[in-house]
Amino acid sequence: MSKSKGLGDTVKKVFKATGVDKVAKFVLGDDCGCDERQEALNKLFPYKKTECLIESEYEYLKDYFNKYPNNNSGTRRAIVLNKLYSIYRRVFNSNKRPSNCSSCVRNVLNQLKNVYDTYEK
Repeated sequence: MSKSKGLGDTVKKVFKATGVDKVAKFVLGDDCGCDERQEALNKLFPYKKTECLIESEYEYLKDYFNKYPNNNSGTRRAIVLNKLYSIYRRVFNSNKRPSNCSSCVRNVLNQLKNVYDTYEK
């Protein structure tokens, strides 16, 4: 069975294992709304799983954090921000987009730095 993306997937697995899904279909019919509830629960309560860096991402972050060890490069070029956010989105399974908000960028960089630092220990 595939890994759960969120609470909805987990509830579906529990209901299937206990037979509740069959009771719901018997009582409510085939279109009981379970799929819609599953999707809604997945969106409301997603499971955040950090993915491993791939080699090219690691190398990019290594160069970046060596150049800016305190995450304090001031103004970052759009191309650099796009690459950093691209790595962030894949690693954290997020849809976060680049922003002009300095605290938002700092938060993304801190999270990437934490992941990067796990490879340096």
